[in-house]
Amino acid sequence: MTVTPNTAQAEAWNGDQGRHWAVNAERQDQMFAEYARLVLDAAQAGGGDRVLDIGCGAGGTTLEAARRVPGGRALGADLSDLLVAEASRRAERTGLGNVAFTRADAQVHPFPSGAFDVVISRFGVMFFDDPAAAWANIGRALRPGGRLAFCCWQEEAATDFFAVPRAAVAPRVVPLPPPADPDAPGPMALARPERIRSLLGPAGFTDVEVSPATVSLLVGRDPDDAARYITGMGPARALLSDVPAETKEAGIRALSEAFASYAADDGVRLGGAVWLVTARREG
Repeated sequence: MTVTPNTAQAEAWNGDQGRHWAVNAERQDQMFAEYARLVLDAAQAGGGDRVLDIGCGAGGTTLEAARRVPGGRALGADLSDLLVAEASRRAERTGLGNVAFTRADAQVHPFPSGAFDVVISRFGVMFFDDPAAAWANIGRALRPGGRLAFCCWQEEAATDFFAVPRAAVAPRVVPLPPPADPDAPGPMALARPERIRSLLGPAGFTDVEVSPATVSLLVGRDPDDAARYITGMGPARALLSDVPAETKEAGIRALSEAFASYAADDGVRLGGAVWLVTARREG
């Protein structure tokens, strides 16, 4: 079987999308910190474990994994040169000696067979163009009996973080987009638990558990700050990235109005519903 690189996602994450995540690395990690904790706790990473972080982005979860395995090591893999470079800079600042980062497409990268005890991911496994190939490749990198833990978004309607921005912008500011393929690479590609199981089982994973979790996400200091920030990710970015400047500003105003209802004492908070997935490598 011929497996092709995930070129479309590589282009996106080496472009404006990747730059947004690199520039806002600290803010992203703070917003998603509870998800990182859920994943690492579920993975039971510790001691001398060798950890592989798939879709590591700017490296926040990989760095936390390295802190949890002082006698082991953590490797972050991402197909974005921009994010891998930022992750490496952050690692240098921490002084951690057991962490490294590599530019890698999980669909085709030649990870050493059975080289890792734990595979983790915080929102990095929904973007595979060929998910069957990617999961088979990830499975080969995990030793027999090794542990997998990741989180992925539930369906958009269950997740304020996605549903509120989309409802604020479309169709008030821009037309509603056509329905998306639910299995296409993107944030919602693993929103259905049955699809998660259908991919992990054939790839050699067993004891697959899919559990719901919801976290309150701090997305901005105030409605306007949250509105401008959120235009760099998710449905707001998809809807407003290629529109005239005046349309984008109208979208930001609509987002700010919508976020006013979600303002808390410490800023704007939106619910983020995910699936926490755990499994083991057969053998």
